[in-house]
Formats: sequence, C-alpha cells, structure tokens
Amino acid sequence: MQPQDIHSLSTQNALPFYRPVGHECTVFEMAYRQRLPLLVKGPTGCGKTRFIAHMAARLDRNLHTVSCHDDLTAADLTGRYLLKGGETAWMDGPLTRAVREGSICYLDEVVEARKDVTVVLHPLTDDRRILPLERTGEILHAPDTFMLVISYNPGYQNILKSLKPSTRQRFISLSFDFPPPEIETGIIACESGLPEEQCVPLVNLARQLRELKEVDLEEVVSTRLLVYCAILIKNGLPPCQAAETALVEPLCDDQDVKQGLLELVRATYG
Repeated sequence: MQPQDIHSLSTQNALPFYRPVGHECTVFEMAYRQRLPLLVKGPTGCGKTRFIAHMAARLDRNLHTVSCHDDLTAADLTGRYLLKGGETAWMDGPLTRAVREGSICYLDEVVEARKDVTVVLHPLTDDRRILPLERTGEILHAPDTFMLVISYNPGYQNILKSLKPSTRQRFISLSFDFPPPEIETGIIACESGLPEEQCVPLVNLARQLRELKEVDLEEVVSTRLLVYCAILIKNGLPPCQAAETALVEPLCDDQDVKQGLLELVRATYG
C-alpha cells in the first residue's frame, strides 16, 4: 500500500458544527494543553469524528485523519522509501507528518489496524513523546502542540480485535453515545435544514429502532443516517420512503426484519 492510499487530510480554521452533550470539549482541550493522548469510544455514527474535527479547528491545529483497516501497517503511518525519478526518497506517513508539524493525528477505528500499529504508538503516549523512525535512523520528539487521538466502536470488539490493556492504559478516555432526544433533534435540524418540528418524529422513530439492538439488528440507526433521512425529506421525498431508503435498507438485508422495521416507520408517519 502506498501512503496516498490512506485517507489523511488536514483541516484548519473552519469550525465544523458540533453540539456538546457533556464536558467532552473541556476534557479534550485539557488533554491537548497537558499533552495527554486521548481515546474516544462509541457506536458508529454518534459524532466521534465530527467532534475531533470540531476540536482541531477550535484549537486552530491541523488534523491528520487516518481511517484504519485490516491492511494498515506501521509503515503506512510512519512512512517508507519510494522510487522517484529513478531514485529512492523517504516519504513521511501521516503520523510522522503530524509529529513534525505539531498537529493532531486521529486514528479512526484503530482496532481495525494490524497489531504493529499500536507498538509504534506507545513511545508517543508516555512521558517520552517520541517517534523512532528505524528506517531513517531519526528519533522525532513531539512538540507540545502534537496530540494523538484514537477511536473505536466497542460494539465491534471481539477477542481478535480489541485494544490490549497495556495500550488502553496509555490514554485518557471519553465514552460517546447517541445524543439525548432534544439535542439530537437540534443536530438533525441544523445539519439538514429540516424544521425541528419535523425532526421530532424522526428522532422518536430512531429511539424505537435502537431498542431492537441485539434483538433484530446488529447495529442501530446512527445520527448520521437520521441526518441523511432528514435531507431527503427536506428535498421532497415522502417521509416513509425517505426512512426506508436512509434507515431501513442500510440497517438490514433480512426481508422479515425489514418488514418489521417498515411497520414502525408507517406507525410513525401514518
């Protein structure tokens, strides 16, 4: 895999919309100021990535985001030698760039990456705050403005994909969940442009669907999908059809289960 295959981006100045639920913004800022690594955990689509982007912009720091997957290796994060014009040249990976710049590096769903990735992170998560680059012989000392943030979804954890206690205990941690109904309603309205009163039944439907977790559904409807559904409704799609397209179909393939979900949709929207 080449470094450019990794989803890595830098953002600065723009402040992505985020509505706090508790004291998470204060904790993040304190972790940044005190040079502490942060672990954010919570279900898919509950706002973890948006929160990180919001905080990076709020702190006026560049953000390098890496979406972890089964093939992601330590070299993908740190860098490798590549051929350029017949010569080999070292190419920094996103983690190395973040350390050199003093930026925030965010590893999304870190448990999906190969085990050697966490080993590379360890020297950055204690008082040393260093990144050894064996291939170049460098030892990079992270500046005060560098911050390491990782996330994962505990709902997907199993014996093969979990963080070792020795890794977890190197991070302070924040637990995320879906926002309370009144906050989620405001988020959906702000993100989609759909009036709040029309978002209320959508949030009520989501609460019913989420009660089916581990009964009929492996995963529950996310705030992200609710925003998608609201966008479809705002742009003229009938609510029942929008809910089927944005909520029911993405959650399940089983025809019997889908029929049960559609009954809940019809009961909500008549």
